[in-house]
Amino acid sequence: MELRQLRYFLVVAEELHFGRAAERLHMTQPPLTVAVRRLEHELGVQLFDRTTRRVSLTPAGQAFRDRIQSAVADLDGAGGEVADVAAGRSGKIRVGFVSSASYTTVPEAIRTFRQQRPRVDLVLNPLTSGEQIEQLLDGNLDLGLVRDPGDIPGLDIELLGTEDLVVVLPEAHPLAGSAEIRPQDLEGEPMILFPYRLMPGFVSRVLRVFESLPTPPTVVQQAIHQETVLGLVAAGLGISVLPESVRRFNMPGVTTRPLVGRPQTELHVARGPGRHPAADDFIACLKGGTLAAS
Repeated sequence: MELRQLRYFLVVAEELHFGRAAERLHMTQPPLTVAVRRLEHELGVQLFDRTTRRVSLTPAGQAFRDRIQSAVADLDGAGGEVADVAAGRSGKIRVGFVSSASYTTVPEAIRTFRQQRPRVDLVLNPLTSGEQIEQLLDGNLDLGLVRDPGDIPGLDIELLGTEDLVVVLPEAHPLAGSAEIRPQDLEGEPMILFPYRLMPGFVSRVLRVFESLPTPPTVVQQAIHQETVLGLVAAGLGISVLPESVRRFNMPGVTTRPLVGRPQTELHVARGPGRHPAADDFIACLKGGTLAAS
């Protein structure tokens, strides 16, 4: 029994006329008649009473119609849904992002994407770069917004943008009034930084700023979230080095100053294997583009 046969039967059951049914199906009547007879033979029942004047459903035909109508409709609907997912018009994409992206790149991209792909469910996960890379490789994320990832086998990584690194200081710090700060000005300072295993690329980039110093800053406290780092700086536990966009927080008790030489951090989008087709559309929104109608 083929799905094509079931569709043929349902059209004949609606029209109760083989000629009109054949027209709806864009075929001639003889092959339609053959297909219905073959279906009756496979089922071992007569589905239609046929006379020269009229065609009607037998009780068995009525029962068969009632049983398969919803099943065929579900199959047709499933086919449409699969096509929409394949074209990126529906489905679900899972996006991870570092905290700094949540108030720079991500908000406008979400607004644009939801306007232009309203049937795609966007699942957002605030995660560190290390957590995102692990979940991308495991297939639990479609996209990740990560800082300074380097090359990672198995992931497609693309640069989204760069920003300067800045020194974050308690307001009462002696360097708070400086126009800019040299790395050597921070020799021996207590520093608050992310755990290396969770933000390896970013931490490495920060530490490179001080690698030539005889006494680089000492990491005295680690924190996972940027907001927590700011709070610890405000409490006077130490200084930190963060992306320039941190200034948008306007955290009381802290001030930011540029570093001499303007070292930078990079924000990348990382794509995992087997990602949802709409993932590329979200990347276009991250870049400020407009999606093509589909």
